Amino acid sequence: MSKLPNITTSIFSVMSQLANEHGAINLSQGFPNFPEDERLLQISERIIRENIHQYTPMAGLPSLLVKIANQTLKQYVRKVNTATEILITAGATQGVFTAINTFVNQDDEVLILDPSYDSYEPSVLVSGGKPVRVSLNDDYTPNFNRIESAISAKTKMIVINNPHNPTGRIWTESDFEALETILEKHPQILILGDEVYEYITFSQPHISFNTRPKLVERAIIASSFGKSLHVTGWKVGYLIAPEHLMYEMKKVHQFLVFSVNSFSQHAISEYLDVVDFSEVSKMYQHKRDLFQNLIKNSRFELMPCDGTYFQVVNYNQISNKNDVDFAKELIVNHGVASIPISVFYNDNTDRHMLRFCFAKTDETLIKAANKLCAI
Repeated sequence: MSKLPNITTSIFSVMSQLANEHGAINLSQGFPNFPEDERLLQISERIIRENIHQYTPMAGLPSLLVKIANQTLKQYVRKVNTATEILITAGATQGVFTAINTFVNQDDEVLILDPSYDSYEPSVLVSGGKPVRVSLNDDYTPNFNRIESAISAKTKMIVINNPHNPTGRIWTESDFEALETILEKHPQILILGDEVYEYITFSQPHISFNTRPKLVERAIIASSFGKSLHVTGWKVGYLIAPEHLMYEMKKVHQFLVFSVNSFSQHAISEYLDVVDFSEVSKMYQHKRDLFQNLIKNSRFELMPCDGTYFQVVNYNQISNKNDVDFAKELIVNHGVASIPISVFYNDNTDRHMLRFCFAKTDETLIKAANKLCAI
């Protein structure tokens, strides 16, 4: 009997395969297609022959834990204990799965805000929990009346993805204050903060759960070196949580992966001595601005993009087709792959929105934009 009977081939695989079949420009999957930082490559080439290929400690390479703690102090003015409050994971998705399956038990409810990243619900289902999907507002900001109404005595966790995939929106100070007011009434609810795009923000700053004194003792925060350093295939992320939560998650992590790729941890640890995370936002802001300027005179309507490397557009002026069919048509007839937003909703809400990934070379973005403007 399947624990995930309704899970089929992901939309990312479907769109990428269709793009390959038709030679389309792939702006669907969220991975960069430009070269890695030469400094990281040089570090990798140098240390590959060093004695770094055996297991690291279960919680992570000690030097990397220290540097994460230093970066957290610098970025968020939060002091974390390297021995008890940080865990290196095999990508943030494994961290999310570990957090959910550590604390969610049979029939516990987990609030997920739609549109939502596709790994949350399966993680809850495998744990025996019940996903409770709550739609964001039409502009993809949080609707706190809906959130509060969805909370019950069985609610164990709420998943907050900020900056938000797929929409690129970022929570404001007032959003956090509203959440704090609600959760003050429900001390049993844990927060899983998916902050993998924390260093990819633009005019509006990212506010981390690391900076929220009222929430930090119940918050598990997932971060991603794959996203921040554009090495998604390395699959290295980390969790930060207070000791009483981290102690339990380490038990599950130990028997899920035990320890994470040693080479990647060593390379990232050394690279953190030279990389400037502020440069990451600047680089992606250039790409966002380039892509927006290139298609602003097209028939696509640009939605706000506060962070991440995703641009959502509305195509009402072009077609009345549902977003899945239009996304396929865009590949077959016009040579550009995207992701339809309806697939990120439990009820497949279709507002004629598509998501484009602009973590691509300028050349790729220019070619794609020319095709989109010709529609």
